[in-house]
Amino acid sequence: MYHDKHQIISHYERSIVFVESLANITEEQWRTPLEPGKWTVAEVIGHLTPWDEFVVKQRLPFLFIEESLPKGPDVEEMNASAARDCRTQSKEETIANFIKQRQQLMDALYQIVDKQWQQPFKIGTTELTLHGYIASLVEHDLYHFSQIQKVLKNVETIKWLSSK
Repeated sequence: MYHDKHQIISHYERSIVFVESLANITEEQWRTPLEPGKWTVAEVIGHLTPWDEFVVKQRLPFLFIEESLPKGPDVEEMNASAARDCRTQSKEETIANFIKQRQQLMDALYQIVDKQWQQPFKIGTTELTLHGYIASLVEHDLYHFSQIQKVLKNVETIKWLSSK
């Protein structure tokens, strides 16, 4: 699906446009859970930001040097912390933070020469390429963006039905 650096960066550009479009939804929609007991739209968007920051600061600088990668964060704690933060932030603040960090990630990816995208590296015992690593993050985005589109469509349907 995402075969090269330019396709991945193009996804990231579109992700900014998608998240910017969420500025037009209502506060109620922004705070709508994806499913009962699940994260809200706000929390889903907000949890992407610290992961982009982690990639920029703790992965990309270390991939092509002869040093081991810094230990990754506790996934559950990082996600929970980001979700908590989004509950107290305004929609505009969460969106602005996402855009700023996503732009920094794109800027960092632009700096990586094309041949390095296929150069293998290890995280623990798993061997990856930068392309494979970043492509998995793109898939993660797409999964969540699809969930958001679905819940927003359902919210609109429910509103329309309840107004009848």
